[in-house]
Amino acid sequence: MSLPVLIVVLGVGVLALVLTAVMLLRGSGSGPRRAKDAQGRVRAASRALAQNPRDPDALSVLGDVYFAEQNWDKAAGVYSKLLDVVASNPGLDEFTILLRHGLASMQLERFQDAYRSLMLAWKQHKNVFELNYNLGRLEVLRKRYERAEALLTEARRNRPEHIPTMRYLGQALFRVKRFNEAVGLLRRVVESEPDDAESLFFLGQAHYELGQQEHAGRLFRQLRTDSTYGPRSSLISGSIHLKNRLYDEAELDFQIGLEHDDVPPEVMLELKYRLAATCIRKQNVEKALEVLGQITQVNPAYKDVSQQIERARELAGNRNLQVYLMAPASEFVSLCRKIVSRYIAGSRSKIMDISVSRSESADVLAELHTPRWEDTVLFRFMRTSGQVGELVLRDLHTRMKDLHAGRGFCFSAGTYSEGAEAYVEARFVDLVDKEALLRLLRRV
Repeated sequence: MSLPVLIVVLGVGVLALVLTAVMLLRGSGSGPRRAKDAQGRVRAASRALAQNPRDPDALSVLGDVYFAEQNWDKAAGVYSKLLDVVASNPGLDEFTILLRHGLASMQLERFQDAYRSLMLAWKQHKNVFELNYNLGRLEVLRKRYERAEALLTEARRNRPEHIPTMRYLGQALFRVKRFNEAVGLLRRVVESEPDDAESLFFLGQAHYELGQQEHAGRLFRQLRTDSTYGPRSSLISGSIHLKNRLYDEAELDFQIGLEHDDVPPEVMLELKYRLAATCIRKQNVEKALEVLGQITQVNPAYKDVSQQIERARELAGNRNLQVYLMAPASEFVSLCRKIVSRYIAGSRSKIMDISVSRSESADVLAELHTPRWEDTVLFRFMRTSGQVGELVLRDLHTRMKDLHAGRGFCFSAGTYSEGAEAYVEARFVDLVDKEALLRLLRRV
């Protein structure tokens, strides 16, 4: 390299170092200097406003400073004043004023003011992310979910990975019953923010609506101790366990829900109602009566609590009726066998087959021998204290034909509908209602 060229290269290098040092020195003082400059601009604008409270230039300066500092209260006040004068001052940027007033109002949770300004700004420019996202949030709050879904979908086109957009879009999709899409978005939100209890709750509900109870139950169990979503999560988790006959787990869920402070009254009553139902299924009738009594103190007309109390009192005084209605299938079948062997006085019975339907009923096929007759008889035992309808009797009669049974008996701890009684009038089927069953249980 020649000497002149070398000198030029060294000169350029030194100049670059000098410029870099100057920029670093300026940068190191940029924060305080910028703050001092902003204070000066605020003082100058304040002096101008003292002369003219509607000075658009001074208001614009204050708006810029307060918005940049995120002083939302003062920013909202300034931009509210600018909205009053924008019509008479063509030089003002109406769109920016509306946008900033709306965004500042959102931060202050003045949602009505925010919605009005953001909507006016949106009518001028419909593809701005901040407008679509914040209007979408507001539409969720206003329960206008289809409108929210459209706005948030547009916002997501601009920023596909924005987690808050996914959160509110997932909620909107859940509300319009597009559960599969809601699950996909809410799962991504929860993966990014595992402590987002609201999104966890919506994700659990979406899984529940899709019939994915295992996934739903796991999410609701996570939320049982959450101060906001705990009571409702405990209620849903317990209901899933109760439906699946996991009574110990259901009881624990309901108890956890009731331990929260400030449980919404409607949730409190339902937690206790289902806890009582669980206790009855566990044959803990005394505790069920205690919980049902607590419900009547708050709302005596809640659901069928009065009938449940009457039923629980009856169960408390009749162990065999408890076994008939609530005991595990093995105990229930054992009781049915005893009834079959003793129902026809002076008979001998030979049980040919027993089938149980989801612990809701049992069919016992037996050969009965008496001094006067012998026949194959089908006994059906319904585990209900409600009303038995005609369809049950039609099914019983069909099974009698299939099994070549000459007679049939239907037992119930409840009543029979008029249609059921009419159906058996011309058929070899006898109905045994609650009163007759109770007398029989006392004999057994």
